[in-house]
Amino acid sequence: MAAIDCGTNSVRLLIADARAEGLSDVTRQMRIVRLGEGVDKTGRLSPAAIERTRVALVDYAAEIAAAGVEAARMVATSASRDASNAADFQAMVHQVLGFDPEVITGDEEARLSFTGAVRGLTAEPPYLVVDIGGGSTEFVVGTTDVDAAISVDIGCVRMTERHLHGDPPAPEQVAAAEADITAAVDRALAAVGGTRARTLVGLAGSVTTVTALALGLPEYDPARIHRARISAEDVAKVTADLLGKTAEQRLATPVMHPGRADVIGAGALILRTIVDRSGADSVIASESDILDGIAYSLV
Repeated sequence: MAAIDCGTNSVRLLIADARAEGLSDVTRQMRIVRLGEGVDKTGRLSPAAIERTRVALVDYAAEIAAAGVEAARMVATSASRDASNAADFQAMVHQVLGFDPEVITGDEEARLSFTGAVRGLTAEPPYLVVDIGGGSTEFVVGTTDVDAAISVDIGCVRMTERHLHGDPPAPEQVAAAEADITAAVDRALAAVGGTRARTLVGLAGSVTTVTALALGLPEYDPARIHRARISAEDVAKVTADLLGKTAEQRLATPVMHPGRADVIGAGALILRTIVDRSGADSVIASESDILDGIAYSLV
């Protein structure tokens, strides 16, 4: 089966075999396409962003064909929900892949993320699962099933474009972003009962990159990052360090993906705020996320 997750910042592909014990990966790939670039300001997907995504999907279509995939699903999230010209994007996807993308609600996005994250997790429930994307962040509370979920419009791309204009951002820009993020986080935690969760689980590139930096890894290593637990103090330290650096300095870090260097400060700030406001003393990073949830939905 093939699962494609198209978010505000990246488009990712998972091709996997379904086995009794779960999914067996054939390939996982990611391209930074920044589909949601400018959407917060203009309300539209730019032609350049749609073209970057089309180029990535052409390559993914070739991978899907070569693997002999029997079932496929593409999910499009925050940027596609927000854009007034989403129909142009959907037509492009159908032309390239031969099937339509599903522009899902924030609630469905949250549920798929939860499914991908908690399969096989042995930490203490209930879980608060947070998926920090480019345009939105999903908050889900549950144990084996979802009890409550909400999606709010804070993400690493959206917050960078809205507030963090300096390189590095000025203190007043960081303060404005933090105020915006805190209001959204408090609203989300109240909606899902997030402060009653016993374990905080973080998903997506901002979380895994912060984790890699906290662990001091010499290179990005998904096997060491997956299910690693880092303390609230480590999250705060890495966030302060990232916000104090230029994009070029962040890029020099060996674990940093080139397409994430300019927005990771905002992503880390979102994570730090969630840790602080939820009262968690640590966060577990998961490399399994909405992409795995999409694949499980096909089993």
